[in-house]
Amino acid sequence: MFAIIETGGKQYQVTEGRYVDIELLANETDSKVVFENVVMLVNGKKSKVGQPYVKNASVEGSVVKHDKAKKVLVYKQRAKKGYRRKNGHRQNFTRVMISKIRTTAAKAKAETESAVEE
Repeated sequence: MFAIIETGGKQYQVTEGRYVDIELLANETDSKVVFENVVMLVNGKKSKVGQPYVKNASVEGSVVKHDKAKKVLVYKQRAKKGYRRKNGHRQNFTRVMISKIRTTAAKAKAETESAVEE
């Protein structure tokens, strides 16, 4: 089972038990994060596509670390003019370990259990 989530203006394919590097989040390391913007859920041959998001679906994970990606070099040159410019950039990212993908049935069941406990 995998899901496609939207965060930071980009879409990412996530699977339970795997990590994903996403745009930088303000969360602390080892904190829990929940993604509500689930664009698509795929479970074997069954799939749900949201319009624009799948209702009552979410993805839970925990922040593993904040880091910078490998350096991307930008080099500009004009032929025969002696113009050369070299610039580099390292993009910040957050590594998130995906722990659970909640579907509509699982989320409704969890909500009823939490209401019973209260």
